[in-house]
Amino acid sequence: MSRFWSPLVRELVPYVPGEQPRMANQVKLNTNENPFGPSPKVIEAIRSEVGENLRLYPDPEGLKLKQALASYHGVEPGQIFLGNGSDEVLAHIFQGLFQHGEPVLFPDVTYSFYPVYCGLYGIEGRPVPLNEKFEIDVEDYSQPNGGVIFPNPNAPTGRYLPLEAVEQIIAANPDRVVVVDEAYVDFGGQTAITLVNRYPNLLVSQTLSKARSLAGLRVGFAVGHRDLIEGLERIKDSFNSYPLDRLALAGAVAAYEDEAWFEETRQAVMGERQRLTAELESLGFEVLPSKANFVFTRHPLHSGEVLSQSLREQGIIVRHFRKARIEEFLRITIGREDQNDALLKALRNILGR
Repeated sequence: MSRFWSPLVRELVPYVPGEQPRMANQVKLNTNENPFGPSPKVIEAIRSEVGENLRLYPDPEGLKLKQALASYHGVEPGQIFLGNGSDEVLAHIFQGLFQHGEPVLFPDVTYSFYPVYCGLYGIEGRPVPLNEKFEIDVEDYSQPNGGVIFPNPNAPTGRYLPLEAVEQIIAANPDRVVVVDEAYVDFGGQTAITLVNRYPNLLVSQTLSKARSLAGLRVGFAVGHRDLIEGLERIKDSFNSYPLDRLALAGAVAAYEDEAWFEETRQAVMGERQRLTAELESLGFEVLPSKANFVFTRHPLHSGEVLSQSLREQGIIVRHFRKARIEEFLRITIGREDQNDALLKALRNILGR
């Protein structure tokens, strides 16, 4: 440890992102990237933005993108907050909207950035155990708290909480902010954005990294009551007034202008998810029900760590978590048909040993 580190830095346990393999010809199914590229209209929009105007700062408000998102989701532009990926949006939420001094509630098996943000901002985090089926029990979120956050669908489990159950959690916490992290909602879920005008304590975060195939642009947003958005804007403008560059803003707007591409590619992912689930089950795997672009699965006779390493030896990278309760599971991103076929062939070889 450096002698120049502050006490805070010494105590931090940073988030560990998914591996980005350097070797060529690997089947990469470990970071939940979309197997299909972004809309051609996105590429065209980005190219048209490359030019002399790059010497100018981007719009700090991102008004065109806010208008596109507002129109798409049936809200007002003033109800939308933009950030450099949903991770930055979530960071501002932890810092500015959760009540310090009381525990923030989130599932015990969930997105591992939540406890990292708690450490960064000096917030007490209280993991709430999922039940034996790895589901969220709504009643568990009625206890005193400084805020509530959970992904829907959850990650890494892929399980989805119906909108009526989400609403129960929101209604049970009228004096605290409830954040629904919807990074994967477009793969079969129903967004809670439809509830934001009824619940001033609700904030919904989404990303363009998954269903819109724009992980490389880093665009995220939140939707909620104007009071919540104003609080986030105050945090942003005390940190970085220009979180989205000109290319990201242009590409994001174009992504929402090509609904046909979005629908075609998300349906393809969901179709492959259904096929991969059936094939894995035929090989003896238990696969949790998923509404995400990945599946969470384990085999009763084979270690998750051994399976992960064996797949790596055959050039296939999946995500294995060395964590309590889920150490036997693999999280497998839904790939293209040929990638999923390669995965299944490799698993047949491994299990056949």
